[in-house]
Amino acid sequence: MASGHSQIAGLALRYATAAFELAAEERSIDILARDLAQLKELLKDSPELNRLVRSPLFSREDQAKGMEGVLARTGASPLARKLVLLLAEKRRLFALGGVIRAFEQLLAKHRGEVAAEVTSARALSTDEAADLKRLLKDKLGREPKLELHVDPSLLGGMKLKVGSRMIDSSLRSKLDSLRAAMKGN
Repeated sequence: MASGHSQIAGLALRYATAAFELAAEERSIDILARDLAQLKELLKDSPELNRLVRSPLFSREDQAKGMEGVLARTGASPLARKLVLLLAEKRRLFALGGVIRAFEQLLAKHRGEVAAEVTSARALSTDEAADLKRLLKDKLGREPKLELHVDPSLLGGMKLKVGSRMIDSSLRSKLDSLRAAMKGN
């Protein structure tokens, strides 16, 4: 399974890199970034769109037709349309989520940003997110791009992932550690 995931990630990176380079040539990186961010939100919010993108039961024509409608409704740029429709034509639309993630990584590197994934027990307020962003910028020396998630099972605290580093200060992990320590004695 890990091999299949890495193949998809490699495929996604190739498409994302090609799209990024084309966008750089056309001076439209920000426009493509906006279009892909919209698609990411739609994929997150729409089970039907996710099914269209991921299911091998849909023909390439059906996938292209469905995505053409979505792209037209969102007012996507010509480059975003070319990218998505090429994925549909090549029967690789299943990799769209990975292409978007890879593009975001390329964009962050281009902008000198570092991605920081924050999972907290409750939604962070605007002030809390700004404080966390400021703290991370001081520690990392680069502008962090926060991706905020909520997981009530953490009970309290948060998990922070920056690159390959993970900091878990959640109440859930502290309770689990305490439970393991008590069982050991």
